[in-house]
Amino acid sequence: MYPGLLHAHNGFRWLVLIFLVFAVFLAISGWASKRSWNKADNLVGLILVIFMDIQFLLGLVLYAFVSPITKAAFADFGAAMKNSDLRFYLVEHFLMMFIALILVHIGRRKSKKKAVAWKKYKPATIFYSIALLLILAAIPWDRALF
Repeated sequence: MYPGLLHAHNGFRWLVLIFLVFAVFLAISGWASKRSWNKADNLVGLILVIFMDIQFLLGLVLYAFVSPITKAAFADFGAAMKNSDLRFYLVEHFLMMFIALILVHIGRRKSKKKAVAWKKYKPATIFYSIALLLILAAIPWDRALF
């Protein structure tokens, strides 16, 4: 079960990254050109939120129930905090990804609430970009399965 969930989590990461980069690109270009918000912008944001939620749920199942890494870390929390690899998965990866998830949700919500169509791009640009940076920093690239 663990290898299958880990592969799904690692593979799904690419869908999240592709849609997040695309959403940031659309937001920046829309904001710079003062383009009117359209259905494609809304759809990309919606798909991004859905993919982020699925990815987070996969990660949460791994984190809380299946991963031998987090099980070992929870068994001796003090020792885990002294080990940089265990601390990364136990605290840093989880926390940064959770914050990125919240930022994507905030960016989508704030962009939907703006009355002027082209002003919807500003919060999307800001929140999606910060989320992208957090995700890129939190991915364990040394263990990433391509």
